[in-house]
Amino acid sequence: MEQMTVRDIVKATGGRLLCGEEALPLRRISIDSKDIEGGELFVPLVGERVDAHRFIRQALKAGGAAVLTSEHDEMTDDHPWIRVEDTRKALQEIGSYYRDRLTLPLVGITGSVGKTTTREMVAAALSAGFRVYKTPGNKNSQVGVPITLSEITPKDEIGVLELGMSMPGELTVIARIARVDMALITNVGVAHIEQLGSQENIYQEKLTIQDGLKDGGILLLNGDDPMLKNTRARAGCSTVYYGTGENCAYRAEDICLEEGCPVFTAVCRDKRIPVRLKVLGRHNINNAMAALAVADLYGVVLAEAAKKLEEYQGFQGRQQIFVQNGVTIIDDTYNASPVSMVAALEVLESMKCAGKKVAVLADMKELGQSAKKFHQEIGEWLEQHPVDVVFTLGELAEVIEGGALCLHFGGADLDGLFEKLTEILLPGDCVLLKGSNSMKLGKVAKRLTGEGEA
Repeated sequence: MEQMTVRDIVKATGGRLLCGEEALPLRRISIDSKDIEGGELFVPLVGERVDAHRFIRQALKAGGAAVLTSEHDEMTDDHPWIRVEDTRKALQEIGSYYRDRLTLPLVGITGSVGKTTTREMVAAALSAGFRVYKTPGNKNSQVGVPITLSEITPKDEIGVLELGMSMPGELTVIARIARVDMALITNVGVAHIEQLGSQENIYQEKLTIQDGLKDGGILLLNGDDPMLKNTRARAGCSTVYYGTGENCAYRAEDICLEEGCPVFTAVCRDKRIPVRLKVLGRHNINNAMAALAVADLYGVVLAEAAKKLEEYQGFQGRQQIFVQNGVTIIDDTYNASPVSMVAALEVLESMKCAGKKVAVLADMKELGQSAKKFHQEIGEWLEQHPVDVVFTLGELAEVIEGGALCLHFGGADLDGLFEKLTEILLPGDCVLLKGSNSMKLGKVAKRLTGEGEA
């Protein structure tokens, strides 16, 4: 957080300084008293289960410089205490205030599936021409985005922000804080349909990223998505499509998979660039085309951007490949939706292996009343694209069938699942593990790769 003082925080939030020095500089924002390193503004959030005001003294003792509070009207202390009505809203106001100081362009990314991978690929492509700041970890919420903005420094030349949502109106709040110059929507799926009610509602919510899109900005859309391919940007902004279709200004041609990794030609207006990715899955073609589109629109040499993309190898829990005792393990346990589940199975289908192909599929969460139907559709896909063995984990996944051998395990039976896997897996086999993060299938993946407890 560059050149921010207690006085700035008071101005940003409209708060009242109860005590302490208003000229005191602040190094960063923290919402976790265990994350204090020294010089932070501690923001105690009030949650459904925990009110972090109880950790204020702990944060100050650990080296925190100042605090916000919505529960104190008077205070005598050496540290600055700033009274606000709502600490969460005040955090957002600080993010918006800091955003006003930034002059670098910002790219905002949202979508039902692939936000994080697209964020990473866009950042990689842009790094061929800029010093890039990108959202760290999963700080893509109403709380995370203000903190992310506050960590951008004058040395950064362009920012890539992931903007998430899980409830109506949330993306509007985030978009108005971030106020991006380019808004990218990866797709419209059914993730969070439980909260939003229908895919049409999800579509309308995703479009609210434009509520913060600057005049003259660009709306970059997946031209292959049925709900986005005919969408146009709001008045005063332009629309650009990427994908594989003729409607896309940035499109992939000559597509094939080699050991699960996409190889294609990126056609960017009058340029044709060969691309060979190191990440798995046909779906990553569109992620790569989005990245190349952003890079080109910001003036990065496309051949150099493509080289950076070819160096990208993904990250933990998202289609990472390991070989252990002769068995190829595809760890895709970070999360799951119907679209990403099929994409992962397509990767397994494309893999060349001497032995069995095994799919370990856990529940896909937050799919609402249609959850059972979405899981049945995965089974129907497997009937057309069978694998040798299917293991399912959880109540919803039990309806998935599609292998010569199908075995089901209760949602908590990770030990039983692991034991059966180790019993049947042989050198030359290939196993995919895919499910929602809450199913904890990643623990099984780590044990298979030798990273977790046996």
